[in-house]
Amino acid sequence: MRSFQRSRGLHPDGRCGPDTWAALVEASWCLGDRLLYRHHRMLRGDDVADLQRRLGGLGFDAGRVDGIFGDATAAAVSEFQRNCGLTVDGICGPATLAALERLASRTAGGPVAEVRERERLRRSGGPAGRMVALGHGGGLDALVSAVAKAVAGAGARTLSLWEPDWSAQAAEANGAGADVYLGFSLTPQRAGCLTTFYSGYRYQSPGGRHLASLLQPRLCQALGVDDLGVEGMRLPVLRETRMPAVLCEIGPPEVVVERMAAVGPAVRSALVAWATQPCEP
Repeated sequence: MRSFQRSRGLHPDGRCGPDTWAALVEASWCLGDRLLYRHHRMLRGDDVADLQRRLGGLGFDAGRVDGIFGDATAAAVSEFQRNCGLTVDGICGPATLAALERLASRTAGGPVAEVRERERLRRSGGPAGRMVALGHGGGLDALVSAVAKAVAGAGARTLSLWEPDWSAQAAEANGAGADVYLGFSLTPQRAGCLTTFYSGYRYQSPGGRHLASLLQPRLCQALGVDDLGVEGMRLPVLRETRMPAVLCEIGPPEVVVERMAAVGPAVRSALVAWATQPCEP
C-alpha cells in the first residue's frame, strides 16, 4: 500500500483512505476501456492522463496532464477531431482513438502544456494586482490572516480559504480566478517543513515547482525548523487547482504559534521573487 501511495504522489501512510481508494480506481482505467467526454462530474483516471499526453504530443493543448477530463481536454479533443476530419463531438471514442493511434508513431514531440504554462507565467508581470488564494485545513486561521496581511502589503489581492475538504478549496480558488494558491497544513506528529507542488503522470507544474523552491528555505528559516525538502506530489488540492499551487506542511504546532509573526514576511518575500520570475530559468 505504501509503495502504491508513493507511486501516485500521496502520503505513504499505509491506510486506504478516500484519496488512496480514488487513486486505486483511477489506476484501473486504460485508454479505450470507456468513452471519454466532458461529464458534469469530471471523469478521472489513467486513461484520461494518457489521452492528455497523446494530444499534447501532437500539439493539442489539453491542459496540464492531471488525469481529469475538464474543459481544456474536451476542447483539445474537438480540435483534434476537426483536424482529422472526424465528427466533432468532443468524445474520445473508437474513431478518435484509432486516429490517435495512427498519428502516435509520426511524432516525438512532448506535451505543450508545460511550455504554454511557462509562457503564460512569463507574461503575467509582478505581484501587484494578482490574486493569491491562501488556504488551510484547520487550526491555522491566525497564520493565514498574518500571511494575507503581509502579501497584501506587496500589492496583491488575497482570498482566504478554510475548508477541511481540500478539493472544495481547489474549486473555490478556481472559481475566484486566483493566480496562485498557497496552502498550509499543520503536522503535529512531525517537526519541520515540507513544501509540495503538483507532479503526476510524468508532468510537473513549472510555476508550482519554482514557487515551492523559493518558499521552502524562507519558511524553514522563519520557523527555525528542519528542512524536509521540496517534493512533487499528486495531492487533491495541488492536482485540482488550475493555477500554480503549493502546500506547506509545517509543525510542530507550538513552534508555528511561537514564530508565526515571521512567516508573513517570509511568504511575501518568496511570492515577490516568484512573481518577478515565476519559472526557473
